[in-house]
Amino acid sequence: MTLAERLEIVHARIAGACQRSERAPSEITLVAVAKTFPADRVLAAIEAGAIDIGENRAQELKEKAAVIGERARWHFIGPLQTNKVRQVVGIATLIHSVDRFGLGEAIARRARSLGIVQDVLVEVNIAGEPSKAGVEPPGVTRLATELDGLEGLRVVGLMAIPPQTEDVEDVRPYFRQLAELGGEVGAEIPAAEHLSMGMTRDLEIAVEEGATLVRVGRAIFGPRSR
Repeated sequence: MTLAERLEIVHARIAGACQRSERAPSEITLVAVAKTFPADRVLAAIEAGAIDIGENRAQELKEKAAVIGERARWHFIGPLQTNKVRQVVGIATLIHSVDRFGLGEAIARRARSLGIVQDVLVEVNIAGEPSKAGVEPPGVTRLATELDGLEGLRVVGLMAIPPQTEDVEDVRPYFRQLAELGGEVGAEIPAAEHLSMGMTRDLEIAVEEGATLVRVGRAIFGPRSR
């Protein structure tokens, strides 16, 4: 199966979920997660129509952006250390993984030095898993409002990765909870209208529960070798 065919299938899955939930496919941004795949594969995805490209590692984002540039709309979706902020801010249209105020401060400082405003999502540890990054649900609104008060940074929504479950349907309550948290944050920050949730396995459920961004790698690029 070609990359273009894989991409067409993913778009059809999104359209089906939108039909079931009475949403328009235009409400959903598909982020093609290209971690570990080389720049030529990313260019092939762009030629097939995948303009929004997600990267998990700062160095990989920097290297691919140097080759591909503005042909892609870049998303940084992985954990970000403060000492890697310079490699991401100013390249990524959206940073999905801000989970603490200190990281937000570093992002805001870098953005101010570049004369830009960096859009970010607050990462939520939706199930309180010790192995995962993210602010736990009770602290989400407070962190979001504190971050949004930083000059050079704008909070535009929330992101979460639910627990792995044997039955994919079991992730639905977590997506529903993130949507509820998004409503609470949106009441304080009008620009915070995005929900980044859903990947290859569970994207339909995420769309049905209100996702505006879905992060899909394997279903587009195929299995990773590393």
